[in-house]
Amino acid sequence: MPWIHQILIAEATGLLKREFDKAIKRAGRVWHIVHIMSLNPLVLKSSMDMYGAVMHGRSPLSRVQREMLATVVAAERHCRY
Repeated sequence: MPWIHQILIAEATGLLKREFDKAIKRAGRVWHIVHIMSLNPLVLKSSMDMYGAVMHGRSPLSRVQREMLATVVAAERHCRY
């Protein structure tokens, strides 16, 4: 498995700290898929904004359908998150 340097949650400042704080509030923790982007907080924020729009924004798909699609894709791709 590749190793990518990540900024520790306790060492985060500025935008990264705000994004980590939002992740903890949202999910109770910082998931790996979020933490792996810690070296580029602007990309992390943009990614989470896009996720929010896809999963919570207006859509012809219900929230349940969107979650089901995300789960199936993750399982097919053997993602552990």
